[in-house]
Amino acid sequence: MMAKHKIVLLFPAAVVEQPFLYHLVKDYNLFVNIIRANINPRKEGRLVMELAGEQEDYDAGINFLESRGVTVMPFEQQVKWNEDRCTQCGACTVICPTDALKMIRPEMIVEFDESKCIVCEHCFKACPARAIVAHY
Repeated sequence: MMAKHKIVLLFPAAVVEQPFLYHLVKDYNLFVNIIRANINPRKEGRLVMELAGEQEDYDAGINFLESRGVTVMPFEQQVKWNEDRCTQCGACTVICPTDALKMIRPEMIVEFDESKCIVCEHCFKACPARAIVAHY
């Protein structure tokens, strides 16, 4: 059975330069689609990706990553929109590159579609009410 998941990988500085994706493809027969990648000034890495393959290979690949010190988290746990805190100003909708946050017209209501979110984090800075937060 084919497994396909969007996940977030957090790499400590000690392992950030290791060829993990190469091993996922070569050793575990997995398909990798990179959505977003970044290395911060402390040399820690963060990779948002879609990983697909046979369930057994997927599980083995995840175990491989975790055994090497990589933290693996489900993608959907990364960005949360607090609708109650939102003031419906629309600042986040202007900056969102994927329309995950959009303004519904004519009602002028902000809507969040997690499935379109690539965790670019632009909305965090744009939201004056701090209604959008990261969950790590």
